[in-house]
Amino acid sequence: MSGEIRSTQLGRRTLLGALGAGAAAVGSSSMLSACSVKGAAKSGSDVLKIGLVSPQTGALSSFAATDNYVVAAVQEALRNGFTAGGKKRKVEIVVKDTQSSPTRATEVTKELITRDGVDIIVASSTPDTANPVADQCEIDGIPNTTTIVPWQSWYYGRGGEPGGPGFTYGTNFYSGMFEFADSYVAMMNRLGGGSKKIATLWPNDTDGNAFRNGIGPFFGDEGYQVVDGGDYQNGTADYAAMINRFKSEEAEFLNGIPIPPDWQTFWKQSASLNYRPRFATVAKSMLFPSEAEALGPLAENLAVCVWWTDSLPYASSLDGTTAADLAKNYTAQTGKQWTQALGSLYSLFEVAVEAFKAADDPKDRKDVADKLKSLKYEGLSGPLDFTTGPEKGIAVIKCVGGQWRPGKKFPFEVVVVDNSTNADFPVGGDLKPLRS
Repeated sequence: MSGEIRSTQLGRRTLLGALGAGAAAVGSSSMLSACSVKGAAKSGSDVLKIGLVSPQTGALSSFAATDNYVVAAVQEALRNGFTAGGKKRKVEIVVKDTQSSPTRATEVTKELITRDGVDIIVASSTPDTANPVADQCEIDGIPNTTTIVPWQSWYYGRGGEPGGPGFTYGTNFYSGMFEFADSYVAMMNRLGGGSKKIATLWPNDTDGNAFRNGIGPFFGDEGYQVVDGGDYQNGTADYAAMINRFKSEEAEFLNGIPIPPDWQTFWKQSASLNYRPRFATVAKSMLFPSEAEALGPLAENLAVCVWWTDSLPYASSLDGTTAADLAKNYTAQTGKQWTQALGSLYSLFEVAVEAFKAADDPKDRKDVADKLKSLKYEGLSGPLDFTTGPEKGIAVIKCVGGQWRPGKKFPFEVVVVDNSTNADFPVGGDLKPLRS
């Protein structure tokens, strides 16, 4: 079933009431650049300044683990500059840490605009970061692009109207509720059997409410019964009542989108209370190796949506670096395991550069913003088309099903187990239940 068909069945308007502002960002800032320019560059300047906003510290810090490497890799790829607006341009990158607070995300975005004089802002990782950044850019007329935030949360959560004109200055590329649902159901249907009841860990935040009002109805359409754990608050410490309800309902599947610390608490309490569903799909909180390692054996076979891996047949639009080489170089330089955020973070800069190149004047903010919305190119995240998305300014990435398995080089590695939703991803292993 295509995303276009599903968006009609679910009713995109049903998402609007559930998508509010998120929560995440404070911070320090750093300048990662070979050149430094004070204030806003004039139109004739050969320096283009890109501001990066992400949660490098705080509850969402795992999303930004690859930031420093990506910034250095992009600077290396662009060391000789590029031609935009008829002249050679250099790039300066200014980095802001949000410490996982939406209020601080707004503050550092204002700093980038008023103090650092950036020409474009890129932001990553959940609506708690991306939405306040994009909102401030819209207010101040600054071109911006975001990723690793479900497109419905970014678009409807910021007041975008179904079929409306979209936003003047911003775009987003990532998977959405329909893409997640496709992947989850494909895996659950393959496992088959059981009660077909899905326990849900959906908090009262932007992502949780989007899942409740978007994916929830789809599960019902597919013959699954949702056992909603309730719209709990982020930071909840005791999940015993919720877990006991899941047990009494014999919910053999579980779906959640909690913040990482809450998932760690919930899943450990589930083990202590002997709740072990046959299969669990977890968004946001099991995307990266550090989260699997923190759970130890409890992480094995937990399922996630996979939107980027080192096995993809894609390459950088900046210098031709392949997905495999990017991941390999990251590990060689840092000693750490690559994460899914690696490719998406890199692509933020690809998108910025593509928009600069397409603009008649890369210092003309409206011109660059217009070019962002008309981009269609292929890079490390594969083909990104901002012209035909489900809403204006959206480029959709179709994710696939993956599971965490003990690795050979690292404690845990994510393995693609179902690629029925996107054949570009090679399958790396068999789909397995949490328990037989």
